[in-house]
Amino acid sequence: MGPQEAVDLYWKNFDSPDETKQFAAHLVEGTWNHREKIDQMIGEFSENWTISRMSRVDRSILRMAVFELLHCPDIPPKVTLNEAIDLGKDYGSENSGAFINGILDALYVKLYGKNGPDDQQDAS
Repeated sequence: MGPQEAVDLYWKNFDSPDETKQFAAHLVEGTWNHREKIDQMIGEFSENWTISRMSRVDRSILRMAVFELLHCPDIPPKVTLNEAIDLGKDYGSENSGAFINGILDALYVKLYGKNGPDDQQDAS
């Protein structure tokens, strides 16, 4: 099943505003279409873990968060990080939040430096 089929199947069973449906489709399809580059980036910052060894939940959360960081400039990066960590805590194992946090923090520093765009916005 491809990403569009999965999204369509989900919306057959659940209802939500059109804006939410559009964002969800963008997130799922974009993550799927860029997963090779996303997986490479995740692998660069996941010491002693390959993508295939990660739980499906952690891997999916990380992939969507990296897609947001790279392709959703309207979402503040720290919001993406916080949401991903919370999803890991809610749906992953007891260590998922910390695991996701470690990888995304390292990626955030690579992409934005220690004082990323969120910190610059806060200063204004």
